[in-house]
Amino acid sequence: MEEDRISQQQQKYISVVVPVYNEEANIEHFYEKIVEVMDGLPYAFELIYVDDGSTDRSREILRRLETHDARVQPVFLSRNFGHQLALTCGLDRAEGDAVIMMDGDMQHPPSLLPTLVAHWEEGYEVVQTIRIATEDAGFLKKWTSALYYKMLNRISRVPIQEGGADFRLMDRKVVVEFRRYRERARFIRGLIGAMGYRQTQVEFRAPERYAGRSKFSPRKMIRFALDGILAYSTIPLRIGLYGGVICGALSFLLFLHVLYTKFIEDTAVPGWATITACVLFFGGFQLFTLGIIGEYISNIFEEVKHRPLYLVAREKPSLSRDADEDVYR
Repeated sequence: MEEDRISQQQQKYISVVVPVYNEEANIEHFYEKIVEVMDGLPYAFELIYVDDGSTDRSREILRRLETHDARVQPVFLSRNFGHQLALTCGLDRAEGDAVIMMDGDMQHPPSLLPTLVAHWEEGYEVVQTIRIATEDAGFLKKWTSALYYKMLNRISRVPIQEGGADFRLMDRKVVVEFRRYRERARFIRGLIGAMGYRQTQVEFRAPERYAGRSKFSPRKMIRFALDGILAYSTIPLRIGLYGGVICGALSFLLFLHVLYTKFIEDTAVPGWATITACVLFFGGFQLFTLGIIGEYISNIFEEVKHRPLYLVAREKPSLSRDADEDVYR
């Protein structure tokens, strides 16, 4: 009996972090698949569901699961804070020697977990998955995603892998260091890529969602894309400088043309079309530049308030790794 207890204490511990938002049709199926895979591995584990303000039956299902299985650790946020902050909440609470973050709609296949853990056992501290295809993604989404990452890598000082997903394994020491990053405009795949450590990649083909529709609306996708650009590049700010130099040169040439027309050809005729075109062009460019500056300033404004990244409405005390399954720490 004592030998079994010592063996349990020495057993490595895996945390699986899953953000949830109105996924009542997916939660139980995902839970069954995770348990099936993890029970086949020689590790103890916890399954941290972070409910990001769901309005369907998701919380009711999670309460039932935690009653049935003490390894299920649901966290209910006070409202919808967004996918990246929900992941952050889960990472803040994960106690595992390794932490796996993934979505709960089955597009991040649980069957890939043994591969991630095997790479971790080889000594890799970050095992990043690369999505080579998504079965239910349309041509436009694939094309815009590829274009976005190409552009982002051109203007960013930190290389960000095209096709990288928020489906990865991280060693505990990486998670502990990640918790020091507290900016609100979160682009986690960029943050982790910039942290360094010993990293490797695993390619996978994402299947269709098990049920329901994606909660990542076009508006959220655009906001997420902007966060990635603003967090890792100052090139957009320089557009104003470069544009100003170009416009100044064009204005000087136009001034020379006006002087030539007035004093050499003596054919100057008041022209509202030219004036209007110039005003619209330079005015539009100035507004565009101010808009870029405004985005950076808005991020600064949010950061300097130092408000909490998220608020928790309810959570269960974490299990002690040295305690019996029915005792909470």
